[in-house]
Amino acid sequence: MGSGEGATQLALEAIDGSDREFRAALVDADLPVDDLEEPGRSFFSLSRGGTRVAFGGYELHGEDALLRSIVVLQGHRGQGVGETATEVLLERARLDGARRAYLLTTSAAPFFEEFGFHRIDRAVVPQTILATRQASALCPQTAIVLEKTLAA
Repeated sequence: MGSGEGATQLALEAIDGSDREFRAALVDADLPVDDLEEPGRSFFSLSRGGTRVAFGGYELHGEDALLRSIVVLQGHRGQGVGETATEVLLERARLDGARRAYLLTTSAAPFFEEFGFHRIDRAVVPQTILATRQASALCPQTAIVLEKTLAA
């Protein structure tokens, strides 16, 4: 899987929110970890040659997915891994029934806009997404909300 330069041959593995390397990577990237072990979350590691290079996940709320916790490990950035991780997670969410993907970010909006996400006002975000701990408590109210329609 993967199409970014240097990102080919990445293996995807489902992991628990309690995975220590995953949690450490999120802490290092200043991303929330308080709700990782709550139900309804799907997290994954991406590896190349047996070495973990990235993590990410999503929460599924009916036909809406909240993309979250995408982090590329130091030493693997700038190699297309983030792009591949995003593509793979969006496809997994779509296969699980998501028709729209949302995310919140304070710093990565330009990266996700390259994938067809567009900024939206919180007033139009589905209530199920706004009610998540990620949106209601863990991310600051200043976080930008992005949305993307997923192919059927």
